[in-house]
Amino acid sequence: MAFMFEKLEVYQKAVDFADRIASITEGFPRGYGFLVDQLNRAGLSIATNLAEWNGRFTKPDRRNFFTIARGSAQECVPLLEIACRRGLMQATQAVNLKEQLEVIAKMISGLINGLDKRKV
Repeated sequence: MAFMFEKLEVYQKAVDFADRIASITEGFPRGYGFLVDQLNRAGLSIATNLAEWNGRFTKPDRRNFFTIARGSAQECVPLLEIACRRGLMQATQAVNLKEQLEVIAKMISGLINGLDKRKV
């Protein structure tokens, strides 16, 4: 049986994003460990905070984890930009990843807005 959050499309997209980032950063050359680490942590943080939300019962706690997840999505943007500028990924690849982040961030904003309208 799956956890409730595993059925959320935004969670699935976040896991897909984190997996793609892990795959891409495996090919980064030595000397860019700082970027590999930060990008992987930020990408993974989106999905993990969406999962952790599920175990919380108060609106402020839930909102906090959604907000952290959305912030982590936005944190990935400058990291992708640096990777692109350093020639570690192609511009088209970075643009595609940023588009995925934009979709994920909008979906998380929808969860936050829905939380505001709902009684817990």
